[in-house]
Amino acid sequence: MNYVFFDLETQNLFEDVGGRDNIEKLKVACGVTWSTERNDFAVYWEQDVPALIQELKSATKVIGFNLKGFDYRVLQPYAPDVRFAAIPTLDLLLDLQQILGFRLSLDTIASASLGATKTADGIKSVEWYRAGELDKVAEYCKADVDITRRVFEFGRDNGYVSYKSKLGSKLKVNVKWK
Repeated sequence: MNYVFFDLETQNLFEDVGGRDNIEKLKVACGVTWSTERNDFAVYWEQDVPALIQELKSATKVIGFNLKGFDYRVLQPYAPDVRFAAIPTLDLLLDLQQILGFRLSLDTIASASLGATKTADGIKSVEWYRAGELDKVAEYCKADVDITRRVFEFGRDNGYVSYKSKLGSKLKVNVKWK
């Protein structure tokens, strides 16, 4: 079993590409995976996307947050012949959205379940990328992959994850993550 946790950062913001309908135009800045087989991170830059896609295709399961609605769509132009829908994937956002009927942020779940928060956001990552601060982009992406992995493991081990309601109360949602 090789679970691959995955996240990517982009070169552009929605405002640069004409809005959310143009996710495929955002371009990969950096992709990071963490493999249970390797027990470590791998960092991929735009020129490394073929190797990144190969790792995703070889995984027993790819796990991430908003993979189907974002990350896979950003990758699609780099591999028009790849059917990302065919890759065994657990998209934590989609799973929780199906259960709850609404979307939650990774930060909301991580803070309520783990007491941890994200280190930055995608906007800051694009700023770093444009400033040539690639080490900061990679470290931020690694941190997101790590927090995603920890949220998954918490849900798998406990059968639930927590989140805070808009009114600030802590709620639980049962999950069946394997």
